[in-house]
Amino acid sequence: MCGRYAATARPDELIEAYEVVVDASAERSRSLLKSPQEPPPGQPDYNMAPTKQAPVVLCRSVRSEGEARTGPVAGARRGPNSRTATDAPAAVRQLRLLTWGLVPSWAKDPAIGNRMTNARVETVLDKPAFARAAARRRCLVPITGWYEWQLSPVAKDAKGKPRKQPFFISRHDDAPLALAGLYEFWKDPATPPEDPLSWVVSFTIITTAAEPGLDRIHDRQPVALEPASWSDWLDPEVTSEADVLALLEASHVPGRFQARAVSTAVNSSRSNGAALLDPIPREQLVGAVDPVSGEVVGV
Repeated sequence: MCGRYAATARPDELIEAYEVVVDASAERSRSLLKSPQEPPPGQPDYNMAPTKQAPVVLCRSVRSEGEARTGPVAGARRGPNSRTATDAPAAVRQLRLLTWGLVPSWAKDPAIGNRMTNARVETVLDKPAFARAAARRRCLVPITGWYEWQLSPVAKDAKGKPRKQPFFISRHDDAPLALAGLYEFWKDPATPPEDPLSWVVSFTIITTAAEPGLDRIHDRQPVALEPASWSDWLDPEVTSEADVLALLEASHVPGRFQARAVSTAVNSSRSNGAALLDPIPREQLVGAVDPVSGEVVGV
């Protein structure tokens, strides 16, 4: 699974790295958080957790002022890569802030998103919550890297359960990292349709079986798309199941990632800051399995 990640780039950095045409990161949709998000949405976040609003890249048309809207996706500011109105494509690459935890359009309660933070690649085209989004509403989730917790085969915690060691996983080459995601619109029927805060715009991250090495940390990992696949993945005209599956299968490129043990401070969703990414000394490990060698360290 992917339950926490770091998204440390600022909007201007994401616009350049992911070839964004329209910067809509200043627009807002409804948040499902009971308290103000910290750090604020759009700011570097070293401990992105479910229900937070996070930067997401998607491809949709930009409606002109006065056109009917079917969700809070109009009136965005064009970025430096934008074209003129006469030659603009029907759909353009946009940067937006979406809530992590997909809320299907048919949901009675947006709280269902708490259970929809991940979609398994094996069933994403079959489950009603994800199938329609997989066909037409795919997105990229820009991240610096993700966290995963390894259950120790030998060490126990104070409750007698296997000790959990957090690891931070990122690319070896520091190239832009984009996870395969899906997004969806949910409208609160009790609010006016013209109110942008009547809409929850949410996303989920697709996961797959962990590759060799990473499977020593956890049996699942997020699907990370290579840049060559980004345009097709975002293209709403690519709708066939065969094409979507081909794009997901093309993401299986073992050997791209490195993993390092980090402090258990990341266990708390309230913890944040660059220090969360710092590796901890090997001598501080207690019953952890080295992802490269398979050696149990700190026995």
